[in-house]
Amino acid sequence: MTRRDGLLRIAALVLGALHCGAQGRDKFIKVYFPDGRSVTAELALTEAERALGLMNREKILPDQGMLFVFDEEAVHSFWMKNTLVPLDMLWLDRDRRIVHIERDVPPCQADPCPSYGPRRPVSYVLELKGGMAAAFRLKASDKLDFALPPLK
Repeated sequence: MTRRDGLLRIAALVLGALHCGAQGRDKFIKVYFPDGRSVTAELALTEAERALGLMNREKILPDQGMLFVFDEEAVHSFWMKNTLVPLDMLWLDRDRRIVHIERDVPPCQADPCPSYGPRRPVSYVLELKGGMAAAFRLKASDKLDFALPPLK
């Protein structure tokens, strides 16, 4: 990434944060990957939003995702109950570094559904269309950039 690209990304993050703050709690933010590409992520901020997640969605586009934001850093496991499409799941620490990736997790076909997750505490989980972690060449320790709206 060039210096200009880096400055543009920082400007976009600042403008995104200001935009979110001006409108109250926005439901979508941009998440930037190390190579400069991004996805638009729907925010799951409340317990109810996190419980629902991407259930019953018939498709997820390559430039879409959902970012789960947790109040406290902890070990957060996920399952694919009522999820209709394969997903990539990225667990991020408080510094927004990837600590664990599950790739192409299939929809759950029968109860009990398996759980997926890291062994260490995280603050965020980003769900993407299955295969996108490979397409973005994501790996553990990569840092993602995003600006959250004011949460309280």
